[in-house]
Amino acid sequence: MTDGGNRGFDLARLLAERGAERYDLHTRHLNHQLPRMLHTLGFDKVYERAEGAYFWDADGDDYLDMLAGFGVMGLGRHHPVVRRALHDVLDARLADLTRFDCQPLPGLLAERLLAHSPHLDRVFFGNSGTEAVETALKFARYATGKPRVLYCDHAFHGLTTGSLSVNGEHGFRDGFAPLLPDTAVPLGDLDALRRELKRGDVAALVVEPIQGKGVHAAPPGYLRAAQELLHRYKALLIADEVQTGLGRTGDFYAYQHEEGVEPDLVCVAKALSGGYVPVGATLGKDWIFRKVYSSMDRVLVHSASFGSNAQAMAAGLAVLAVMEDEEITANARRTGDLLRERLAALVDRYELLHEVRGRGLMIGIEFGRPSSLKLRSRWTMLQAARKGLFAQMVVVPLLQKHRILTQVSGDHLEVIKLIPPLIIGDAEVDRFVTAFTSVMDDAHSGGGLMWDFGRTLVKQAMAHR
Repeated sequence: MTDGGNRGFDLARLLAERGAERYDLHTRHLNHQLPRMLHTLGFDKVYERAEGAYFWDADGDDYLDMLAGFGVMGLGRHHPVVRRALHDVLDARLADLTRFDCQPLPGLLAERLLAHSPHLDRVFFGNSGTEAVETALKFARYATGKPRVLYCDHAFHGLTTGSLSVNGEHGFRDGFAPLLPDTAVPLGDLDALRRELKRGDVAALVVEPIQGKGVHAAPPGYLRAAQELLHRYKALLIADEVQTGLGRTGDFYAYQHEEGVEPDLVCVAKALSGGYVPVGATLGKDWIFRKVYSSMDRVLVHSASFGSNAQAMAAGLAVLAVMEDEEITANARRTGDLLRERLAALVDRYELLHEVRGRGLMIGIEFGRPSSLKLRSRWTMLQAARKGLFAQMVVVPLLQKHRILTQVSGDHLEVIKLIPPLIIGDAEVDRFVTAFTSVMDDAHSGGGLMWDFGRTLVKQAMAHR
C-alpha cells in the first residue's frame, strides 16, 4: 500500500522520465567501456520496441536482428505464446521456491527436454549457460573421481571461474589464474586427446559441436570417436549446446548431426528462456546424478537459489511447445541452407570473401587476404594494426546503412557470425544478402566511407598499443 502522496512504482513513468539517460547511466554505474565502445562504432542506437526478428527506433525505422542476443532470442522477441505463458504463471500465484516441496513445472520441463535426448535421464536446472557448464564440470569430476577436464582450442564455455577454466580464449582468461586443472586439445585431434587420457586423471572432455568462436564444426566422426576414447579411459563426454542447442543448427542438438553420439552430460540455456527469464539446464545420465546425490545427506550438495523457478520453467515449456507447433528446427535447417548457399555463391565474386561455413542458422562469414595489389595494401594496413578490423568494417555499414545488426565472431577474427532468430524466412534472407552484397561492392571499390572508417579504426588500435 502507498500513502496519498506516494504514487508508488510506475515502470512506464520511470522509463518515460529517465529512459533518455540510458547511456549516461551505464557509463556511471555499470561497465563504462560498453557505452564507450558503442559510441565509437556508431552502435549507440535507441531502440524503442522489438518484435520477432526486428527492432524499431523512435523514427519508426526497422532493424533486422541477425544476432538474436547472442542466441538467446531463438524465437525472436516477444513471442505471443511465451508471453501468455508468463502472464498465466504470474496470475496463478503458485507457491514457488518453497524449497521443501516438488512443484510440477520443473518435472514437466525436464520430461519434455529429455524426450529430445532419450539416452539421458535427469536434469538439473540453473540460471545460465555458464552455470550449466559449471554443473557439468562438478558432476563429471565427482562421478569419475578425477580432477582434470579437457577442452578444445578456441572454445567458449562461459566466464565464471569453472567454465573459464575450459575457455580457449586467452583474452578472457588472462589475469584470473589460478583456475581449475585443465588442458586444451585441438578440435578434431584424436591423437592429442588420447595422449591426455593416457595420463589417467581426465574426468571429461567438454566440447561445442560447432564452436561459437569462428563457427568451426567438429570434423565428421570426431565426436563419436572421442566418445569411444573417453569411455575407454573411464572419462565423460560433455556436449556444450548452450548456443547450438534447441534447433539452432537444424537439429534439436548439434551433436545429433552425427550418428551414434550420446554425450554423458549436455548443457543448454539461451533459447530455452524464450528471451525472458534466465534458465540453464544440465542433462545427464542417471548413474551420474545418483553418484552426486548419493544420500539424503547430500540432497543439497549442488543447488541454485533461483533454479527451477516457475517463471523460467513456464517459459521453457512454452518455448518447446512453439518449437514443435511451428516446426522451428525444420525452418532453421531450410532457411539456414538457403542463406548459406546464397552467401557461398558470392565467394568467387569477391576476393576479400574467403569462406562461408556453418550449419542451420549458425553461419560464419570469413574474410581473407585479397589478391589485387590495391586491396592487398589496405588489408595489410588493417592487419598490422589489429586483426579483425576488416570484419568490424563490414559490421558497421550493415547497421548504419542497411539497418541490420550483426557482430564479429570473436576478438582478432576476420569472421562475422550470423545467429538470427530461428523464425526468419526468405524475406530476411533476401534483405541480408542484398545488404551484404552492397557492402562488399563498397569494400572492393577501394574507397568511400567504409575505408575511411577503417582508417579511424587503425588509428584507435594503434593508440591503444
